[in-house]
Amino acid sequence: MQVHGALVRVLGVGVLLEGPSGVGKSEIALELVTRGHQLVADDVVLIERGPDGHPEGSCPELIRHHVEIRGIGILDLVDLFGKEAVVERARIDLLCRLEQWRPGASYERVGLERPRRELLDDSLPALVLPVRPHMATLVEVAVREHLRRDATGSAAARLDARLRGEAAP
Repeated sequence: MQVHGALVRVLGVGVLLEGPSGVGKSEIALELVTRGHQLVADDVVLIERGPDGHPEGSCPELIRHHVEIRGIGILDLVDLFGKEAVVERARIDLLCRLEQWRPGASYERVGLERPRRELLDDSLPALVLPVRPHMATLVEVAVREHLRRDATGSAAARLDARLRGEAAP
């Protein structure tokens, strides 16, 4: 399977950034690399089942380690940031669909239930993020929350339980 997007590894979590052309996927991937995370693929992400059956992504060899940034051009991230800035493949754990901010659109605000989407018959957490300034921060925080949610449940659920406990007689 091949998708148009960017795949980054943030804190060990593979995040597939999807969205229409020009929405900012490459710029967010680049900003995450500058923070010490790793690029797997930009523009074309090849997805297949890994040894454990979970979706994994990689990049076609011809464009591996490169990103295209409008206004700058093609960048080789190994040249700019070193070989630690890239990884050949990564398990895909989180889907982030980027879209232009739409006034009046409904976006998740509490997070009690994480929406999911199928990828190679595997159900993965899937977020829709409206593109705004500081998007790399939001992706990084989404990963931190994803890891925390797996370990201790969501902050929203913990707060909800606390509020229900305080509201109970």
